[in-house]
Amino acid sequence: MSHEKTDFKSILRTDSELNQIQDLDILLERILKAIREAVHADAGSIYVLEQDMIEGERIEKLVIKYAQNDTQQKKLPPGQKLVYSLFSLPINKSTISGYCALTRQLVNVPDVYNLPPNAPYSFSTAYDKISNYKTTSTLAVPLVTNEGRLLGVTQIINAKDAEGNSIPFSRDDEFLVTHFAATVTVALERAYMTRAMILRMIRMAELRDPKETGTHVNRVAGFAVEIYDGWARRHEVPDEERERYRDALKIAAMLHDAGKVAIPDAILKKPSRFTVEEYRIMQRHTVFGAGLFDDLQSPLDTISRDIALTHHENWDGSGYPGWIDPVTKQVIKADSQGNPRGRRGEEIPLPGRIVALADVYDALCSHRVYKEPWTEEQVLSEIRSMRGIKFDPELTDIFFEILPNIKQIQNLYPE
Repeated sequence: MSHEKTDFKSILRTDSELNQIQDLDILLERILKAIREAVHADAGSIYVLEQDMIEGERIEKLVIKYAQNDTQQKKLPPGQKLVYSLFSLPINKSTISGYCALTRQLVNVPDVYNLPPNAPYSFSTAYDKISNYKTTSTLAVPLVTNEGRLLGVTQIINAKDAEGNSIPFSRDDEFLVTHFAATVTVALERAYMTRAMILRMIRMAELRDPKETGTHVNRVAGFAVEIYDGWARRHEVPDEERERYRDALKIAAMLHDAGKVAIPDAILKKPSRFTVEEYRIMQRHTVFGAGLFDDLQSPLDTISRDIALTHHENWDGSGYPGWIDPVTKQVIKADSQGNPRGRRGEEIPLPGRIVALADVYDALCSHRVYKEPWTEEQVLSEIRSMRGIKFDPELTDIFFEILPNIKQIQNLYPE
């Protein structure tokens, strides 16, 4: 009984933590982890509701967003995350999660390999064979708002007893997870609104600059969080501090090029390389972007300002815009000609150094009006060659350590 009370208290404490997370992806990842920890589940997945238009008809589906597996994770090197297959499920009776979404009801299966003959759903063993992992018990819970709107489904796998054996999920587990699911939908709704607001801003920028797409900013922000996680592990940043920072970083990184809205169309939409003067004008987007965050109210504002201002600074001091006040536009530190001196090394704020690497990697991998995507070999060779010149050496090393995580994000947000 004391074990059950501890879990319930943990959930109540986690409720408060989740309500402080602003980014949708980070929230989804944290929700899955929290639910698994509450009922001692070895693995699990979280699916979100998405829609496709097929021949003019709106089709709803479940799309996997995160998968976690403690058993498989222990086999990986420190810092590397589980790479999982990206797929979608129909909302029908063909799968346990699909049935859960269709009926909006919790589904508790003690052994998926021994379903009752009258079970209205089925279980495919194909993924177990691919992953070399045996699913036994599973608990699928719909994430439904107070208004009855389905947001997604959480499916957790293999409850564990004190000896590490797989056991069925209990009635108490159902109660805990149902309580938790009802609470986290409030946080999810808020995160969806935050993400929608940011993507509207991105779409506004996209009307001006076709290169500034939602998929680009999602990839850059995702890369940035992975790089930061690697840095935080090296520097033994406490988990609570790391969670807060990565949440703000994710949103701020999406706004790294917000200042481009102040650049004239003739330059912003030019379908070829810039002249020297055009490039000089384009460089101003860093100062304009940072100026949007002049009234600092939160850590998010500070990180957003630092990223917007410094994500084109280079480790060796050769970047731009250099030491300039984004509010007054006055030079803070000048070179011998009176121009802003470039920031170098750790003069560049950490989030700016991180997004510099993430942004360049994505740009090299992507199609542009003036270039085709580089091959992966070319991109990685370029990143290596710019270590200690354009990029922070430590962050560059971390980038290569977590490359599988980076590739996973590319798969999540394809062009």
